[in-house]
Amino acid sequence: MLYYALKVIISALLIVAISEIAKRSTGFAALVASLPLTSLLAFIWLHMDASPPERIAELSSQIFWLVLPSLLLFLLLPFLLKHGLSFWVSLGLSMATTAGCYIALLPLLRRMGVNL
Repeated sequence: MLYYALKVIISALLIVAISEIAKRSTGFAALVASLPLTSLLAFIWLHMDASPPERIAELSSQIFWLVLPSLLLFLLLPFLLKHGLSFWVSLGLSMATTAGCYIALLPLLRRMGVNL
């Protein structure tokens, strides 16, 4: 139980740290946020849980493919905001578009032999 609480606390602290850094420097916050911290933590937690290296490698490969459609969110959100849409509308449209890209990508990846 303590181990899970530690996982949650460390993960939450990273998210809070990024949002606090963004108040002072969006560039530095962007740099920290662009690091694959969530993935790195997942790899570390899996290793600490004695998962086989093959499982960690498989997760890493799957994350690579699924990062691609998520990049659309980071292009579309600022575009919509700069064109006068409200934050919530821009975020919602960006998320919906990204979700659509995930849905479109999954069958394509399966045909390419990538198992998700």
